Amino acid sequence: MTRPAENRFSNRFFALIPCAGQGSRASTSLSGLAKQYQPIAGLPMVLHTLVAFADVKRLEKTLVVVAPNDVFFDALSEKLFIVAACGGASRAGSVRQGLDALQQAGAEAGDWVLVHDAARCLVTPEQINQLIDGCQHDAVGGLLAHKLPDTLKCEGRLEQQGRVAATLDRSDKWLAQTPQMFRIEMLMQALDAAESAGNVVTDESSAIEALGLAPKLVAGSAQNFKVTYPEDFALAEAILLNRRRLA
Repeated sequence: MTRPAENRFSNRFFALIPCAGQGSRASTSLSGLAKQYQPIAGLPMVLHTLVAFADVKRLEKTLVVVAPNDVFFDALSEKLFIVAACGGASRAGSVRQGLDALQQAGAEAGDWVLVHDAARCLVTPEQINQLIDGCQHDAVGGLLAHKLPDTLKCEGRLEQQGRVAATLDRSDKWLAQTPQMFRIEMLMQALDAAESAGNVVTDESSAIEALGLAPKLVAGSAQNFKVTYPEDFALAEAILLNRRRLA
């Protein structure tokens, strides 16, 4: 189900980067820093992300949502983004509170917002623009996603844990990525409805889907992965350094 766009909707674009998590699965021994602040290729991970968004000139503003008392960005003398210390206990909470902060910074309900994981530090300006191009005239919005290339297995339960229970058809399976792009008002409604229903929201698209809407899939890149596990740091660094050599 899709619903038609309304005349009051604009073609202004804002970005929102939730940056309030701790990244427990990354648990590296490199430092006591949260995952998004750990260094990769000479910069804290999140700064690679923010550099990519800064190169997308049609974005009106980029807002970074951090946890209360997070002073990481205070030391930066020049910022191409704004920071709101309103992070919540969950990613969805941080995004929802960030949407309020974005409106306080001048965004309107009918504007587009691109929500992106701070830990997807390999995203490129070209991919961000590709999402905008693919969704700006869509009634719902959409997300970057990558067609599943591998055979997909389902794990058994109880005594069969750790063993294959079934092989799933991968022909219609996609790996959800970010950015995910929706109208601010629609995303607010979706997140509020999910919270009221007690539903766990792991990405913005799933909240929109729960409203009965069908977000658009825009082909992304295998390199736009989320740095999650310790071994991901070395892979992300190798890609970033190779891009630097080729630039």
